[in-house]
Amino acid sequence: MKPDSAPQALLDAIDADAMLREVQDWAAINTGTANIAGLDTMAGILADAFSALPGEVELVEPATVTAISGEGREFEKPHGRHMVLRVRPEAERRFVLTGHMDTVFPADHPFQEVSWLDDETINGPGTADMKGGLNVILHALKTFETIEGAERVGYDVMINSDEETGSLASRGLIEELARGKYAALTYEPSALPDGTLAHARGGTGNYSITIHGRSAHAGRNPQDGRNAIVAASDLVLRIAALAGDDITVNPAKIEGGSANNVVPDLAVLRFNIRPKSTEAMNRFDGELDRALASIKAEHEVGIHRHGGVTRPPKPVDAKAQRLFDLVKSCGAELGQTIGWQPTGGVCDGNNIAATGVPVVDTMGVRGGAIHSPDEFMIVPSLRERAALSARVLARLSTGDHL
Repeated sequence: MKPDSAPQALLDAIDADAMLREVQDWAAINTGTANIAGLDTMAGILADAFSALPGEVELVEPATVTAISGEGREFEKPHGRHMVLRVRPEAERRFVLTGHMDTVFPADHPFQEVSWLDDETINGPGTADMKGGLNVILHALKTFETIEGAERVGYDVMINSDEETGSLASRGLIEELARGKYAALTYEPSALPDGTLAHARGGTGNYSITIHGRSAHAGRNPQDGRNAIVAASDLVLRIAALAGDDITVNPAKIEGGSANNVVPDLAVLRFNIRPKSTEAMNRFDGELDRALASIKAEHEVGIHRHGGVTRPPKPVDAKAQRLFDLVKSCGAELGQTIGWQPTGGVCDGNNIAATGVPVVDTMGVRGGAIHSPDEFMIVPSLRERAALSARVLARLSTGDHL
């Protein structure tokens, strides 16, 4: 197929029926982030499917991730393997395409089956977020490989197993594969069912602060105790006061304490921040350190900080805007109207952008109600979005510059 082939020819080259069958099969496999067996099954299926493309497929072990228990102890959290495909690594111009195989629905969740809502819409776990998107990657690349000029460029595909919990076990891999790439495409579902893309994004960080006080009898000698819950409550008020126009702070949970007549010697505070800029992210980090030092001194408690920003804010610079404009132009060639809007949500596109690589991170299917049992995917968007990606890659490989 020549790079300037008619848009209809590009669409005709994509097997929409095969795409739908594959998405239905993939959505029937539970891949909640903690379902390691389900993720292992899915990783194997994806490895087989993507082996149809030139290059080498590898299943990569997850990085070590720790969390804090309600008892204040650090423990290791298991994660599934990630799939990586590397095609023409020697090419001068290379791209990275990313997606995730995990969903927010655990193995015991009642939402496990795919059903039809109408002639063009299916309801099912992960259909939009993002097994539909994974299928778009596969068929976009199959189509791209038939286009004249494809052999001049290379690409990596990374499908991780832990995006829904922050990509802590894959963040290093994402950044490694992104560095030096010409452009990146990530296959989260469209921001709106009409195909609108997510533009600039804020960042996010999750923290667990463990406070160790000293227990004592609440009636006989409370003065000898150091109340960890009081210290945690003081900290809640201090960090809540750090919120502003460029950052939100959400104290989410305090764990600890025992009987009413015992001064509690342990508390774990968990909270989330959403910085809109790198400056806000860095400012909060310094202010948090000062607040922790003050709490430690004033309440005479021990403090351990765990976590931090996992996805930095994603502004859209001039080069990234040119990629958005290219996607819009390719959409117009295919009869698709493409717009965009900023969002407070986050994804792996945040981490890619932090490496300096331009990224559009909602190239997946049209759909909605994600993270709920009402999740839906608009079936014709499978072929639409595969054609869109194939066209974007074709133009990037045959002369368009960012």
